[in-house]
Amino acid sequence: MRHGRHHHGDTPSTAKVASDWKVIANLLPYLWSFKGRVSLALTCLIAAKVANLGVPILLKELIDAMSISITAKALLVVPAALIIAYGLLRLSASLFTELRELLFARVTESAVRTVALKVFEHLHALSLRFHLSRQTGGMTRDIERGTRGIQSLITYSLYSILPTLVELGLVLGYFIWAYNYLFAIITFSALVIYVIFTIQVTEWRTHYRRRMNDLDSKAHQRAVDSLINFETVKYFGNEEYEAKRYDENLHRYREAAIKSQRSLAFLNAGQQTIIAFGLILILWQATQGVVDGVMTIGDLVLVNVLMIQLYIPLNFLGVIYREIKQSLTDMDRMFSLLETDKEIADSDSAKNLEISNRNLGPHVLFENVSFAYESNRSILKDLSFEILPGETTAVVGHSGAGKSTLARLLFRFYDVVSGSIQLDQQNIKDLKQISLRQAIGIVPQDTVLFNDTIAYNIAYGKPGSSQEEVESAAKSAQIHEFIMSLPDGYKTTVGERGLKLSGGEKQRVAIARTLLKNPALLIFDEATSALDSETERAIQKELMALAQNRTTLIIAHRLSTVIHAQQILVMDGGKIIEKGTHESLLALQGRYAEMWRVQQSQIELIS
Repeated sequence: MRHGRHHHGDTPSTAKVASDWKVIANLLPYLWSFKGRVSLALTCLIAAKVANLGVPILLKELIDAMSISITAKALLVVPAALIIAYGLLRLSASLFTELRELLFARVTESAVRTVALKVFEHLHALSLRFHLSRQTGGMTRDIERGTRGIQSLITYSLYSILPTLVELGLVLGYFIWAYNYLFAIITFSALVIYVIFTIQVTEWRTHYRRRMNDLDSKAHQRAVDSLINFETVKYFGNEEYEAKRYDENLHRYREAAIKSQRSLAFLNAGQQTIIAFGLILILWQATQGVVDGVMTIGDLVLVNVLMIQLYIPLNFLGVIYREIKQSLTDMDRMFSLLETDKEIADSDSAKNLEISNRNLGPHVLFENVSFAYESNRSILKDLSFEILPGETTAVVGHSGAGKSTLARLLFRFYDVVSGSIQLDQQNIKDLKQISLRQAIGIVPQDTVLFNDTIAYNIAYGKPGSSQEEVESAAKSAQIHEFIMSLPDGYKTTVGERGLKLSGGEKQRVAIARTLLKNPALLIFDEATSALDSETERAIQKELMALAQNRTTLIIAHRLSTVIHAQQILVMDGGKIIEKGTHESLLALQGRYAEMWRVQQSQIELIS
């Protein structure tokens, strides 16, 4: 059951409480893996509170001893012992508290690390469809707030709520044992009213906090999106337009924040009123006891100190409860990412891909493949073709014909609707995705690089590669000399998405990266379409050398780049309409020949 949904008959509030408990249940296994530390920390918590209760009791004994002591010896010995015990108890309360926090620090940080890593790994396991439909900035913000929520929840519950409950139990027990039961009734009643008021008002104002979160995420997403597309903004001179869009979100966030602050002021005022009435009643009862002679001055001081000790943390209960609710909401959003269906998942019986001839590459077979991104828009229709080991097959056609979809299906970013894709007679649905993707290398049309060094981006093809291997790949991709001409050489940073490099330089880095990976199956997805003619010709030679004696799929728009292919497939509307070599397709005088004539005439016009 996804968060936010509830069974028929449930009220939204009960469903939310169930959701909160579900979040806590999701977190507990991460904490309980350190059960020894948790148990010891809870023992220290109880010991600290027992010592804390003993401090005012000793203070009462000290006051009473001073009041009734007559002899000088008693005046000296009794208070001295009580003063020493008082100091030791106060010290032990502090020491137990610090020990508790020290013990639990590793538990908290380990839980945060484990959950954050698990969510990050899960996000990488989710389908391309999920990532294309989500804003990356918003997701990273959800993870950031969710991990912070774990820290807040543990901090507030373990260091504030639980100690207060333990102390309340000890104080109520002491009141019943030592005094009139009315002290316990007044204390407990005031606390119950306080808690009910706090919960009701906080629940009422939670939607303001949620709206603030949503608006904060939207403003962040908009800012990230705008900055990533910095060049596009500049091209169209839309800096003012982007600032205005960003400010609209900030304005809505400000209005939600103001409403949230007003409701917080109402909450705090109500809480202070309840605490004030409770203190008045309890002190009136204690004063009456002193007047009646059933309580001493020490008892009056003890009751007062106990109530102050108890109500000081309660002053912050509203803030703590709000923060805990916020933490639960943030954690809920993060854990909901973990619950997102992977869509493309390895089967339980998935095996590693086995390639019979690693030197040539696998035999690729598309058998009656149909596919659609959306159910009402078919992309591939009953498509069948094969690529023999060590041979090059090119796929050409107009934009939207479904060419790039072939690469995505080979990488299994999506599953086919019907039919099958096989590598060396192994259906890719039955293979482990990691082994499948390790066997395939791609040089895409738009090479996106990490905002790191050139060396890092080349080595990404095979993490852990030596500098010699990186340089060897760069030499094969004809980029080594260019890199060495840079002031920082291989340590040169490429900028966000590789913006500091030209299109040709980025493509050569992509080729070097793929060479280093040394894949069995190569895919060139319009790898040179974004380059100028001279750069394209230079890189085309490198690509042809890379594809030599290796199973290769070339997805191309420019036909001049695929004339060497052993097989050319012409696609239109998700189907293969022509198949053959460059010469045989020209002789056919069909769609391919028409595309060739158009492109040749364009080249002649340019020249």
